[in-house]
Formats: sequence, C-alpha cells, structure tokens
Amino acid sequence: MELNVLKTNGQPTGRKVTLDEAIFGIEPNDHVIYLDVKQYMANQRQGNAKSKERSEISGSTRKLGRQKGGGGARHGDINSPLLRGGGRVFGPKPRDYSFKLNKKVKQLARKSALSYKVQEDGIIILEDFSFDAPKTKEMVNIAKNLKVDGKKLLFVLPDANKNVYLSARNLQRADVIEAAKVNTYKILDADVLVITEKSLEAINGILG
Repeated sequence: MELNVLKTNGQPTGRKVTLDEAIFGIEPNDHVIYLDVKQYMANQRQGNAKSKERSEISGSTRKLGRQKGGGGARHGDINSPLLRGGGRVFGPKPRDYSFKLNKKVKQLARKSALSYKVQEDGIIILEDFSFDAPKTKEMVNIAKNLKVDGKKLLFVLPDANKNVYLSARNLQRADVIEAAKVNTYKILDADVLVITEKSLEAINGILG
C-alpha cells in the first residue's frame, strides 16, 4: 500500500512511501493485542495498596472477655478484626502486577495494531519536521492543515525532540512518542497516527 508524504501545511510533497505488508498488512491477531495491552496496563499499576493487619494495629493486648460463655464470637484483644478499629483480615499487600510476555508476541501485537490502523485509514505520513522553540500554536496548525484537528493524535518521531514534545504537551488530544517506544496501547488509543518519514524507517527496522 502506498501513501503520499505530506508537508506540515497539509500539501503533498510529491513523494510516496510503500508500507511493508509484513508489518502494516497482516491479518490482525486480537488475542495477542489483548495480552500486550493487558501487560501495559498491569505495568502502570503501582501495587502499593496496604492495610494493617491485627499484629500491626497499635492497641492494648489485654484480653477483653472470657473465652467462652459470652454469647458471641470469641475474640482476644481490642485489635481483633471482629471489632471496630481492629485489623483487617486478608487485606491488600504491596505487590508487583507485571508479568512476562514473549518478544515475538509483543511484535505481533504491534503489527496487528498497525494493520488495524491502515484498515481504518488512520495513518498519515508526514515529512520530517522540528521547531526552533516550543509553540503549541504550531502543533495546532499542523493538525488543522492535516484536517485531523479534534481527533486523538499520536505523533511518531524518530528521536526525542524536546521542542515538539513541549509544543504538544498542552494539547489534550495529542501525544508524542519515539518510534522505538511505540506500543500497542498507544497505537490503539489514538484515532490517527502521524508518522514521519524517518520514523517509518525506524519502525520497519524494529518490526521488519
């Protein structure tokens, strides 16, 4: 599949790029997409929820009543989970939610997500660009020129570019990412991928 390379003013440059069918034209695999997104979301969890158990509550250890004959459940001190203000039974503890996923599975998931975007006409190839200084207005103008303003955009750059990143930071529906860090979640979360020419080469090198 061929796509026109556009200028930042929205006009075609006259150049075309051919999308690699092995990356952008495969039959999407929904299950590996699910696994990759699940891993990404799990890695975002801090896992630091913690509640105090009986032994961690500060309180007297004096036995409040006799063992039997009280007419209710037996309990010892005031820290008992049976009483208000006592410890919690089987409460949450700090844990790591991350899990392993094979490299080939992650690659297939990214290829599947990119193939879905091609089917939805959700990919734009843009000439390489940069800003002399951070200017949010410049990013707004690019989105308008490409006729994608109002949509959720993901700009894919070949390398980290501070000025472009800062220019897009104040836009609620725009994000910037390096080609080497593109992941399945970010691809699917965006309505349109705006990929620069060098970024496309980098993606081909990573997933090809």
